[in-house]
Amino acid sequence: MSMDGAAWMSLHRAMNMQNGSQKLTRETLKRIAGFAKPHKRRLIQFLILSVVTAFLAVATPVLAGSVVNAIVDGAPQSTVFKIAGLIALIALADAGFGILTRWLSSTIGEGLIVDLRTTVFDHVQRMPIAFFTRTRTGALVSRLNNDVLGAQRAFSDTLSGVVSNFVTLALTLVVMLSISWQITAVALILLPIFVIPARRMGGRLADLRREGANHNAVMSTRMTERFSAPGATLIKLYGRPDAESAEFAARARRVRDIGVKSAMLQSVFVTALTTVSALALAVVYGLGGFYALRGSLDPGDVVALALLLTRLYAPLTALASARVEIMSAVVSFERVFEVLDLKPLIAEKADAVDVPAGPVSVEFENVTFAYPSADKVSLASLEEVAMLDNRGGVAVLHGISFRVEPGQMVALVGTSGAGKSTIASLVPRLYDVDDGAVRLNGVDVRDLTMKSMRETLGMATQDGHLFHESVRDNLLLARPEATETELWESLHDARLDELVGTLSEGLDTVVGERGYRLSGGERQRLTIARLLLARPRVVILDEATAHLDSTSEAAVQEALAIALEGRTSVVIAHRLSTVRAADLILVVEEGQIIERGTHTELLALGGRYEELYRTQFDQGKSEAATQPMS
Repeated sequence: MSMDGAAWMSLHRAMNMQNGSQKLTRETLKRIAGFAKPHKRRLIQFLILSVVTAFLAVATPVLAGSVVNAIVDGAPQSTVFKIAGLIALIALADAGFGILTRWLSSTIGEGLIVDLRTTVFDHVQRMPIAFFTRTRTGALVSRLNNDVLGAQRAFSDTLSGVVSNFVTLALTLVVMLSISWQITAVALILLPIFVIPARRMGGRLADLRREGANHNAVMSTRMTERFSAPGATLIKLYGRPDAESAEFAARARRVRDIGVKSAMLQSVFVTALTTVSALALAVVYGLGGFYALRGSLDPGDVVALALLLTRLYAPLTALASARVEIMSAVVSFERVFEVLDLKPLIAEKADAVDVPAGPVSVEFENVTFAYPSADKVSLASLEEVAMLDNRGGVAVLHGISFRVEPGQMVALVGTSGAGKSTIASLVPRLYDVDDGAVRLNGVDVRDLTMKSMRETLGMATQDGHLFHESVRDNLLLARPEATETELWESLHDARLDELVGTLSEGLDTVVGERGYRLSGGERQRLTIARLLLARPRVVILDEATAHLDSTSEAAVQEALAIALEGRTSVVIAHRLSTVRAADLILVVEEGQIIERGTHTELLALGGRYEELYRTQFDQGKSEAATQPMS
């Protein structure tokens, strides 16, 4: 790309940048430099080439003027041919350097994108579950896409634009002043007519682009939510397709209007600038011609001044708006750093140890826990709210203590919201306790390595979440090295092998987003097959049979019996009939264990468990009585 073209592209970007009010701090610069350091060698090469191409861009007009002077002075033909040949060589060199500069720019920019995205992705994966329950996925993805690209432009576009424009401007002014300071001064008088509209029009265009981006973001969010299987079902159930269509169309029309208005503003702006540039060119030809006729200026110098003028206005305007470009890039960096500055609440200790070998015991000792407040795990910008919800920090578990011996099963029962799932989430360290301790084989989970805990623990929830991938990929998530035989064995044990065998592509059949191409019972059995494939020593089941019909529940219960056999297990159950054989049943209410014992002991106690059991028993008899006779 020629320097003239690069300058006009830089001007176009400047017109569309937001007006930045942020300050560039030393700390931000240091962090940006940290990401740039791996690309230091290519950055230096890139800047050197930008300077070289700037020299070449100024050399061509000067040589063009020399050709005219040679013709007017009646110089030998060889002189004209030599100058023309030099112009051709410069053009070839400029083209070659342009391609090389673009390659360096792309290499640096794309490399920076990889570094930033990988860093943010890895950091986000270390965030606690509380972070994901509060953050809007679309806003987080935007940091990995839009803001990372904006930060990348600081190196691949803005940096080269500032350097090349500055060098081009300086060289052009020096050459023009050396040819005729009077003509140069008159030409520069028109500069304010050029620059002021550029800045004002740029602000107006930035406002329009910002509004359009907001509308597009809202439409993207709505599409993401409405196009998922649960979202589409909800819209159909409540019969609101027309209202949804009308609201979407209104925003789409506004985006259309913004696009038309932006296009017209840019068209008027470019036309006006072209006119001003033409007026300046007329001044050069008129005044230059006057001096040339008087003999105080060579004709070739007039041509050189005219050509140099085209390389003067675009860099001037681009540099005048360079701060806006730089600040916009810095804002993108700061939005990325904002995510990186969120410290994960759960971190592995440097001296962490593996879970001790052999069968595993699970112990809770006087555990107190409160969900973290939003300011500890989230950002207002990621939740797309003006201010974070400061609620949190109120204890939901109070003095929880119990022990599950190796190979035993403990069941947690109680009303919804009592704290059962919270207790289960503390075992795999999805959250950390505030007081007390959770131990595996006598070792506090906070002192264990994450890898050994993931290999030791297996968890199945009532959601039965699956990725939009094949059956094979969803299974291999648990144990990537598993063989084909082991995959089929896990499916057999989960009572799902016959179904998968009938699928068109078998293990390679894609299950759909969240597994919605399978029934609820099939999804649940596939998650249990995944759990079985992992071969955990401790199994945690969080209402794994909830919301299933009796047929699906029976199949899942068969699979669960195999999953729990010989393993230490913590089971949360809504249907009390499924946990009657548990070694220990804990009744949880309002974050406290109010009763404990076996099924028989708790029924004999005549307390809360007996009340829950009798309620379900009576309800079951009532439902059975209302079933039609076959």
